[in-house]
Parts: sequence; structure tokens; C-alpha cells
Amino acid sequence: MSEYQYYEFLAVDRPLDARQQAAVRALSTRAQISATSFTNEYHWGDFSGDPCRLMERYYDAHLYFANWGSRTLMVRLPLAVLDIESVAPYLVDPLVVAWTTAEHLVLSLHSDDEAADFFGEDDLYTLAGLVGVRAELAAGDLRPLHLAWLAAQGTWDRDEGAFDEDHEDDREPPVPPGLSELTASQHALADFLRLDPDLLDIAAETSAPSADTQIGNAELDARVAQLPAGEKDRLLLLVARGEGLVAQAELRRRLRPGSGDTRAEHPGRTVAELLDAAHVLRQENHHRAEAVRVAREAQAARERAEREAVRERERAAARERRLAGLTADVEVGWSRVEAMIATRKPAEYDAAVTLLEDLKVVAERTDQASEFEARFSAVRARHQRKSNLMERIDQAGLESA
Repeated sequence: MSEYQYYEFLAVDRPLDARQQAAVRALSTRAQISATSFTNEYHWGDFSGDPCRLMERYYDAHLYFANWGSRTLMVRLPLAVLDIESVAPYLVDPLVVAWTTAEHLVLSLHSDDEAADFFGEDDLYTLAGLVGVRAELAAGDLRPLHLAWLAAQGTWDRDEGAFDEDHEDDREPPVPPGLSELTASQHALADFLRLDPDLLDIAAETSAPSADTQIGNAELDARVAQLPAGEKDRLLLLVARGEGLVAQAELRRRLRPGSGDTRAEHPGRTVAELLDAAHVLRQENHHRAEAVRVAREAQAARERAEREAVRERERAAARERRLAGLTADVEVGWSRVEAMIATRKPAEYDAAVTLLEDLKVVAERTDQASEFEARFSAVRARHQRKSNLMERIDQAGLESA
């Protein structure tokens, strides 16, 4: 395909009414539009709407990618769930940006790789696999933000002009727990933003294990029962007003087990230190992978040699059985040679030459080499005009002495 662009929007917290759907339809006549989604593909032309504006007014998540390497994921969250102060340490203009409206924070995560020269099934995405990071952010899980920050820094490996040199002295933001145990949505986000796995491994070295957030039903009942009545009423009122995500986020934070060691005392490594460490790890992984490859190839060569040795022993044993049978009745062997030659078929010529080779061995073993030479010379003389047969005999080295 010469050009391909994909746009997808989701309304998660509140569906679009008829008027809002009509406003969106005015931007695209070919898009698939419902109360909760907007999807369109472009093989030529472009979308006439402004995704940022649509996120501010209507939608909670947006996905965009094009076959020239551009990828964007946007999520919108109520300010009561995620504020700009929490997001600010992870922003990397222009790849990780955020802004606020009167009620929401919009987070935009972007990746570019113009050098990418292949666009196949692995480069196709949908919001279904990525929108889960929105709920994780709402629940206070900041791993998606840190993944986006890391992916933005990794852009330097693909584009040396991505940032000023002073940027290498910037320090990493607070490292959330659980970077070494990502969720499915977070793995998808890391892939979508082209996060280098080695850079992620380096970042995860200072990330505490994630807290166990699974609460049994009995314990959950007990914790909810302990909530003050006024707090329960307030949360229910939020749900009734269509702010269920805010109520859910607050309730999750309140009921979540302690987060444990967050390693906040870690001062944070510089961008240069992270990228250098990732480069070293990448080289080490490359050398290990190369060593494994060489070892596997050597093992495969040994196994091939062993199989060939077994086949050679089997062939030798089979030939010994043939020679034993031929020794018992040499005349039958010579008769078969003549019968094979008489067919004038190439395959039979080959079989006749093989049988002549066996007859020669039998003759040498029984001290009848001179008799073999005489009979072989006679065969050659009778069939010397059969050029294909003579060529095979010459290649086999059966010439009469």
C-alpha cells in the first residue's frame, strides 16, 4: 500500500448523544460511528477533524498510526482521578505531552520511526489492546507514564537529533513499582511506543515489586463495611452523577493493600546513564545470543555428523549383506547386469554399474580379479556404443586394466 492511516476513538465513561454523533459525522462520511466509538481507515486523503479537539469534547481514548511510522495514543481522565502535577515528571515534549480542560486531563503519547520500511500485520493495532492503561492510570498505577517516558528517551538511539545534548543530564522521574511485571495492556503500550526491551530492563532494576492488589471477597466485604457511611454516600453520589470512574479510582486507592517499598530514596539516574547502561546490556545480550547461536549450530553439526555416521554404518552393513549374497552366486550377478543393460534405461544403467562395482569387490576378495577383468572387458566391448552406459562406467572407475 502506498499510504495508510488508522483513526480510532472510544467514549468510555459517557456515550455520545445524537447531537454529538452528528457533529462527529460531519467530519467523516465514511467512518464507522456509534455512541461509543469512531473508526476510520484512510488509503488516500486525510481526516479533517482535530483529534485533540475531539478528545477534549467527546472521547476518552484515541489511537492513530500510519504506515510512515507515526503512532499516537491519547487518553482522557477526570482531573479528580489524575492531575497534571502527577503527570508532569514524565512529560517529554513533544512525545509525551498533557494538557487540561475544565474537567479532564488529556495525555498524548507519540512515537515516530521514519526509518521503518515494513508495514505488516504486526504493525496493526486497535484500542482494545491499549485502552486498559487508562483504567490503570485511573487506579493510580503510573507504570504507563514511565513506559512512555522511557520510550521517548529511547528515541535518541534512532535519531541523534531528537534532543539537545543538555537533555542527557536530566534525571529519570519517580520509578513506579512493578516495571518488571507489566500487565498485558502495558506490554502492548511498550510495543506500540517502540520501547527498547533492554532500556526497560535497566529501568526495572530500581523498581520495587508491585504490591499484591488482589483482595479476597471476605476481606473486601470487611473493608467496605468499615467505610464511614458519609464516605459511602459520597461515592454513590459520584456514580449517580456519571462519575463512576472517579468513584472507582478513589475506592481502589482506599482499599488497595500497602504499596510496600517504593524506593523513593533512589535519586534517579540520568538519561545518559540509562541509555549507556541499556547499550551495554544490549551488547551483552547480543554476545550471549551469538554464543547460543554458535553453540546450537555446533550441536546441530555434531548431530548431523552422528546421523550421517549411523547412515554410513547402515549402508556399509547393507552392502556387506549384498556382497555375501553375491559371493554365493556370482553368475546370477552377471546375468542381472546384462538384463539391466538391455533395458536401455538410465536408472537401470546406474543399477548395473553399482552391481559391477560389487562384483569387482567380490572378485578381489576371492582372488578372482583376473576373471572379473576379463568378463568386464567383454561387457564393455559388447555395449561400447551405449554412450550413456560408458560414461557411467568411466565415472565409476571400472575400466579394465
